[in-house]
Amino acid sequence: MYRRVISSVVSKTRTAISLQACSRPVVASRSYSSKKEETDEQFDARWEAYFNRPEIDDWELRRGLNELHGHDLVPEPKIVAAALKACRRLNDSAMAVRVLEAVKDKAGSHKNIYPYMVQELRPTLDELSINTPEELGLDKPLEDKIM
Repeated sequence: MYRRVISSVVSKTRTAISLQACSRPVVASRSYSSKKEETDEQFDARWEAYFNRPEIDDWELRRGLNELHGHDLVPEPKIVAAALKACRRLNDSAMAVRVLEAVKDKAGSHKNIYPYMVQELRPTLDELSINTPEELGLDKPLEDKIM
């Protein structure tokens, strides 16, 4: 008895669902981009706030720097200053030097960008006691190690 009632309910439910599915019009639509365009000021503010977070840890710092380096741009000096301050809060001076090396790498063949960045970052570098790769001699190979 119960078997008949249950099978009857299941078959009626399947029929009702299939009729509803057939009666809906099919509309093809594509959403190519659901993100809003971010202005340069919003981009700078977002990354500056990211690196200025007091609870940032080593992994988040590296993740943020990696993502920032993946963009097709040289970050503004205020973003780099925030990243350098995060490196100092985490007591990671090696990462601070790597940040400067990444900026130099991103500048590429534009020889005037990196000196401008160092000039703009000089107060922050002095405040945090961070040396540039050039001051540490990392821009030239060691001649006694070359065979």
